[in-house]
Amino acid sequence: MKRAISTNEAPGAPAFLSQAITSNGLIFVSGQVHNLPDNTLVGETVAEKLAQIMKNIETILKAADASLNDVVKVTIYVTDMAMMPEINKAYPAYFAEPFPAREAVCVAGLPLNASVELSVIAVKA
Repeated sequence: MKRAISTNEAPGAPAFLSQAITSNGLIFVSGQVHNLPDNTLVGETVAEKLAQIMKNIETILKAADASLNDVVKVTIYVTDMAMMPEINKAYPAYFAEPFPAREAVCVAGLPLNASVELSVIAVKA
């Protein structure tokens, strides 16, 4: 059985999407970009953009009674792979060892013309 997770403290999802879904102890958080709940993009630097994304993800996980410590898989989407060294520098501050499995994908475009997007899968212990 699956259940939608939703919070007004993070950017909302369109009517045909969910911020997150939980099923059988797994939490699937939809891709988050560097925007505020009103959909305004924020962040000048890659580190600032990542900070907003992680705040959004953390807020959604909290609504599912979970935290960043429960994340087991991260997918990073960037519009330019040249951003990855900056992401790699800031990324470890958000997760504890053992770090989640991770992949990075370069894409032609992202929602709201963002330059970075992350989606995560967490396991609720």
